[in-house]
Amino acid sequence: MTISRREFVCTAAGLATVGLGGGATSLGQVTREKQTDKHGSGGPIIISSGNGEPACNQAFEMLKKGIDPLDAVVAGINLVENDPEDHSVGYGGLPNEDGVVELDSCVMHGPAHKAGAVAALRNISNPSSVAKLVMRRTDHVLLVGEGALRFAKTHGFKEQEMLTDEARRYWLEWKESRSDIDDWLQAKADFHAARGKMEGLEFTYGTITCMALTKTSDLAGCTSTSGLSYKIPGRVGDSPIIGAGLYVDNDIGACGSTGRGEANLQNCSCFMIVEFMRGGMTPEQACLALLKRVADKTEPRLRDENGKPNYGLMFYAVRKDGLFGGASMWGPGKMTVHDGQTCRKIELPSLCGVRPKVVG
Repeated sequence: MTISRREFVCTAAGLATVGLGGGATSLGQVTREKQTDKHGSGGPIIISSGNGEPACNQAFEMLKKGIDPLDAVVAGINLVENDPEDHSVGYGGLPNEDGVVELDSCVMHGPAHKAGAVAALRNISNPSSVAKLVMRRTDHVLLVGEGALRFAKTHGFKEQEMLTDEARRYWLEWKESRSDIDDWLQAKADFHAARGKMEGLEFTYGTITCMALTKTSDLAGCTSTSGLSYKIPGRVGDSPIIGAGLYVDNDIGACGSTGRGEANLQNCSCFMIVEFMRGGMTPEQACLALLKRVADKTEPRLRDENGKPNYGLMFYAVRKDGLFGGASMWGPGKMTVHDGQTCRKIELPSLCGVRPKVVG
């Protein structure tokens, strides 16, 4: 692939914005790993989003035993999907505006160049496992809604109530604070205090993505989410869409994303990042170049008073040679990495600087 002059200019602008020469603020145990070598050290390696430490640990242990990389990342993501404390994924995820949890997920297997996905799946806690079955047991890539549920039940998945008591409480607080002219009354007298406690939860874009590179340089990935909290029922974001929320090319690398799904759908983000790596960019450069493209194309209503995108978006990428990197629209952004030495979180460069509180 030939990279245009404009894309190299975009990349240079992004690098200048985030100041890759150093100066990033340490975030507790999170470190900013400056990569001066443009060549990776190979696999095995697992990368994931900031909430992916359990997934990374599980997946890496399975890789060491020679288990297929897709089985490894899905098993890792299952741990997060089953965690009621993570309100962006699986059981305990925040519901749609009707109080119903709808889940999306996709998988992609590098050696076979095959993919599977489910969207708007209800009552099943592990959509990533269902997506893997779609890939392996059907001639399709994507199943949605009632069809996805029937497929899951056919393969022995049990229905369960996905809305936890805590998630229900957040949903009810959201309903109660939406308007002062509807029939929902606020349970808390102090409206502003209630809003303050919900900051960051009202419109959750959170997701988990996890990718594996084996010691023989095979790749696989998975992305899973409960989607935008309080969304219109039936809304599907980028997470189950191959090329938007995840893309794997076994000859080049893999990329996954968290954040505003509509931005990825409109830009085929993860596919383009892999293509940028094909053209010679490092994973970090590719992620920053795509963020610049997304920022340039953001519509006016989604920009802040300074003209910058007012939403969060993160990319995580690994190349076939083991070089990994990522970037975030707003900082601080975190990425989880397990390279056999330790499972650790690293700080990502950001395109727009430190994230203001008003950014969703």
